[in-house]
This record gives sequence, structure tokens and C-alpha cells, in this order.
Amino acid sequence: MGQSAGGNPRGPRCIALVGPYLSGKTSLLEAILERTGAITRAGTVNEGNTVGDSSPEARAHNMSVEINAATTSFMDESYTFIDCPGSVEFLQDMKGALPAVDAAIVVCEPDEKKVPALQLILKSLEDAGVPHFLFLNKIDNAAGHVRDTLAALQEASANPLVLRQIPIWKNGIATGFVDLALERAYVYHENAASEVVNLPEDVKDRESEARFHMLEQLADYDDEMMEQLLEDMEPPRDKIFDDLSQDLEEGVICPVFLGSALNGNGIFRLLKALRHETPFVDRTAARLGAVAGAGETIVQIIKTFHTTHGGKLSLARVLAGQVKDSMMLTGPGGRTERVSGVFAMLGQEPKKTDDGEAGATVALGRMDAIETGMTLSSAKAGTDQLPQPAEMAPVFGSAVEAKERKDEVKLTSAIAKVLEEDPSLILEHNQDTNQMVLWGQGDIHLKVAMEKLQGKYGIEVERLERKVPYKETIRKKTEVRGRHKKQSGGHGQFGDVVIDIRPQPRGNGFEFTESISGGVVPRQYIPSVELGVRDYMRKGPLGFPVVDIAVNLKDGSYHTVDSSDMAFRTAGRIAMTEGMPQCAPVLLEPVVAVEIYVPSDATAKINGIISSKRGQILGFDNRPGWPGWDAVNAQIPESEIGNLIVEIRSATAGAGTFKAEFDHLAELTGRLADQVVEARAAENE
Repeated sequence: MGQSAGGNPRGPRCIALVGPYLSGKTSLLEAILERTGAITRAGTVNEGNTVGDSSPEARAHNMSVEINAATTSFMDESYTFIDCPGSVEFLQDMKGALPAVDAAIVVCEPDEKKVPALQLILKSLEDAGVPHFLFLNKIDNAAGHVRDTLAALQEASANPLVLRQIPIWKNGIATGFVDLALERAYVYHENAASEVVNLPEDVKDRESEARFHMLEQLADYDDEMMEQLLEDMEPPRDKIFDDLSQDLEEGVICPVFLGSALNGNGIFRLLKALRHETPFVDRTAARLGAVAGAGETIVQIIKTFHTTHGGKLSLARVLAGQVKDSMMLTGPGGRTERVSGVFAMLGQEPKKTDDGEAGATVALGRMDAIETGMTLSSAKAGTDQLPQPAEMAPVFGSAVEAKERKDEVKLTSAIAKVLEEDPSLILEHNQDTNQMVLWGQGDIHLKVAMEKLQGKYGIEVERLERKVPYKETIRKKTEVRGRHKKQSGGHGQFGDVVIDIRPQPRGNGFEFTESISGGVVPRQYIPSVELGVRDYMRKGPLGFPVVDIAVNLKDGSYHTVDSSDMAFRTAGRIAMTEGMPQCAPVLLEPVVAVEIYVPSDATAKINGIISSKRGQILGFDNRPGWPGWDAVNAQIPESEIGNLIVEIRSATAGAGTFKAEFDHLAELTGRLADQVVEARAAENE
């Protein structure tokens, strides 16, 4: 392994803490920081005094709403832990950080109800090729046998879960554990290191069985170990640890550790495993395909923060070389920025440091042209951009507007900063409804964005119901005259047209033609007639934009003095105003094509949800690459999908999701149509 720029043969490492909502990731970070001396006392989420989740929004919701980085050292080696949100509404932050980390600790409770949510996390890790451990947290609250829990959790993992420790029970309470690789027993001490004890007699048989099973799992990837087991030979301890390290790096196993983050139990052994078994940055760079030239620095931006007083901070992983204050870095498209400060992070507190060596995770100051996900290089020509995870499809939207008119201009720039911090938020300016719509992953996701706008930028924002972009069309044709005549001294106004209005097939749009003969409408006025027709089409007789009609100008008359472009434009609009109500106008609602992804045992519930939303089920199939999941295809009216994600998550323990796109317009009649038209009329009063 080559020397890093700072002379350390190993270099700092970066570890992600991931896991389902409420599994205890932030508590684990506190325990690690306390055990490594970065803080003197571990805080708790309930008390609101943790290093992670220190933003006002995280405190208000008692949950992680963005990643938090904290750098510490253990046995003279540097580690940055990235505490990632567990809520499905904030998973994009986790996905953005994963490619650049050396390994991840998956924090999970011993609860089989967490399997669907756990699978989302593990699938992201498996797809990104990130080596990962599983820390079975809250072992002090476990009910039942760990092996049964592990069998249930195995459904969520494509890799075998390899149990590295077994609990020592006393009166139904986990009082310690046996390390199966070391063959040592430990007794927990609250908020202190565990104590090595003699292996209890009543645990020996269980330990022997569990250890042999662990070795069998390792032997699946090592023929030499398999031969040793078949010949009843004990593999050397060094061989066991080499296999554990290699299999972890190759992503073929997921080692499982036990503990209680809140009580500080199992932390030291977890840190020791990280120290001895986690790959270093050179392996991570190779996995990502980051190839550095001689003396070149390569940096991956994993998160953007806009701080109240320090400006923009770009959290970066140094994959090669060394990043220093004032150095120039080049991003995609030749974007260049000068580093204005290099900072180590402890939650939301940046601490200035001299530089960042290969492997370090640091925040770079005021990189204004640089965005999350970019790969930067010290080479003037830049470097190849490393692949990034796809952004999650938006599933929940609200119209937003500033409460105070004076804030309207500031709102757009403030939202742009919030979007830069969180790429899973999307802002849409809907021309049909004249609304600004903020899209995200759920109600809490949008609430947090609103809170940031007010807390950071002092802009109060209202969330309004998102309007559905209804349209209208016609079923019948008609012929109608539109005549505009006005005399008020001097030149008057005169325009006279006869038009045919007829329906078009759905999706054919608008067509304007003319069949004028004899010059009854001079050619220079014909475009003005079309403009008048288009003016009217912005709001038809039902109050909505008109689509799928054809209009033909067939006759008319003009005045040599009083006719004008404006007069014929007005005549065209009058003809439409009089003719359209005669054409049997009908309301059209947008229908979206929806693909819903859910665990297979929830598919029947999803079919019921689709039917309750006037949807049409088109079919379902296995979700590619997701064993035990289905992809359900349907068409649902857009007006019915506002809370679709809420119902899907309720039916799937929070794991299901969907993607949707406009498919077609369909006629809407009866009571529902009447309600829509009445509501629009009330708006226009």
C-alpha cells in the first residue's frame, strides 16, 4: 500500500453510519466520539445535545434530516464518521455520500419488522459496492434468539450475514458477548470498555456451534479453509482475520456485531474491527475508478452546506494527493475554484486545519461554482467525473409562495440554496396552474425545507394545495360569426369573421386553417384572427385551457378604413366566445403512468389502493434486481396521487415508492367534473 501525501502508510478512513429510521445511528456516533475522546460526554437525541442532528430542523423533528460528519482518532488513526439519515424521505443524502466512503456500519434493531426498511439501505450499499458491517443495536432490548433475528434480517441482504459475536444472557438480559473470531468473552460496563472474562460454562456449546457456522460461511470463499474444516483442523487465527478482511472488502459477506449504542456497549470491539478490517482510500479510489496522475489531487464532493456565517462549505473526500488552502481545483466543464479554507468537521462545527491528506474527509470553504457530486482535480484539465447515484424520483409536491410580497424575489434564490444542499428537492414552475411547486420525498421533507427557508434566510413560506392542470375540449362542431364594430369619432374598429370550430382526436393539439376566397378578409389580418382564437383558448367555457380543436376561417368582411389587426384579433376572440359553448365542452383530466415498487407481500394492498383512486391496473412483474419485490404498473388520474406515497408507505412499512409521468388526458364527467368546474368558477369570482 503506497504512502499518502502526509506520510501515513494507511491514511484517514471514512465510515458511513446508515440504517433504518430510529435504529440508533446518531447515538452510535455519540458513543464512538466519547470512546475515542472527541467529546467528554455522550449526548442523547431526546436531550437535543448530540454532535449529530444539531441543526434546528433535526432538533425540531428528533431525527436526522441531512448527513453529519465528525472526525476523530482511534489508536492514532484518523476516522471521519458520516451519520446518515434513516428516514426514507432523506435517503438521497445517504446515497450521495456512499460512493466515497471506505465502509459503512449498518445500524439495525433486532426487529424483523425492520426488514423492508433495512433492505432499502442494504440494496444501496450493495449497488454502490461499499463494504459494510451490521451493528445489531439495542441488544439489551432484544426479544428471542439472535440467530432467529438474523435469519429474519437475512431476507434484506444479498450477502450472507456472518455473526461475529453471540450475546451472553443473564435473566433474559444481554450482559456481555463472546467474540467468535477471538474466542474471548466480554462483560458490558455501562459507558465504559467491556471487561474480558472467562468463557462461561453455559455458553461454551453455543459458542462452539456459532463459531463453526461462521467458519463455514468464510470457507464458502476459501478452499483452503474448507479443507481444514473437513479434516477437523482449526484454521489459524491470522487466517480467519485475513479472510474476514478480504471477504468484507470484496463485498461477499456482511459481518454482524452486537451492542447498545445508548449504553456504550460493544463500541470498542466495533472500532477494533474497523481498524483491522476496513479498506483504505486507495481501494476506495480503485473501486470508483479514480486514477490520479503523478502528484495529482482528486477530490469527491459529497455534500454542500450553506452556513449562516461561514458561507458555502463543500464536504469532500480526498481520494488522492493532498488538498490545501488556496489551491486551485478544476471541476467538470473547466469550472475552477480556489479553496478558501480547509476544515475538519465535528457535526456542524468546522475547525480549520492545515490540509487534507489522501483519505481525509474535509470541508472546503467558498467553492461557489462547485456542486454536490462533482469530482475535482488539481490538474488544469480536470479529471473524469466519477459515477453518482441516480436522484430519487419526486413523490410528493406542494405549491409554495412567500407570505410577504417583499420576499418574492428573495424566495427563488433562497430555494436555490436549499436545493443545492438537497438534490432530491425539485422546484417546478408550472405554467398551466401558475404555481411554484416544490417536489420532494414526503411531507416532513418539504416541512424541513420550509423551516430552512425561514430559519436560515428569514423568509416565511406558505404551502398551498397543488392545483391539477385540467384542460377542456369539445365534442361537437359549429359555425359561428364574430363581429367587432366600434365607432367613437375618427377611425373606428371593424372586424368580421366566420369560423368553423371542430374537435380534434385526443392529443392532436390545436390547428388553425383558412379557406378565404375573394379577399373578404385581407391576408394581412388572418394571423390576427388566429391570435384572437389563441387568446380565447387560454380559458374556455369551463374555465380551463382548451386543447385538441381545429378552427378554420372561412368567411368575413372588412372595412377599408376601420379594419385593423386589433379589430380582427378581437373578432376572432368574439367568435370563439360565442361558438365554444355550442360545441358540447367537456373537462379533461391528466392521467399519469405510475410504476409502484413494493415488497411482493404488499402487492394485493397496492392493487386495492390503485382501485380506490380510480386507477387502472395494467399489470405487475418482478422488480429487476430486487428479490421479493414487485413493480406494479397502473394509470391513475393526477388528482388522485397527492397522498399516494403516504398510502404506499403505510402498506409497506415505509419501504415502497413509485415514479410517475404524464401519460394522457381523459374526459371527466359527472359529479367530479361539476365539482372541479364549480371550484374554478369560485376562484375566478
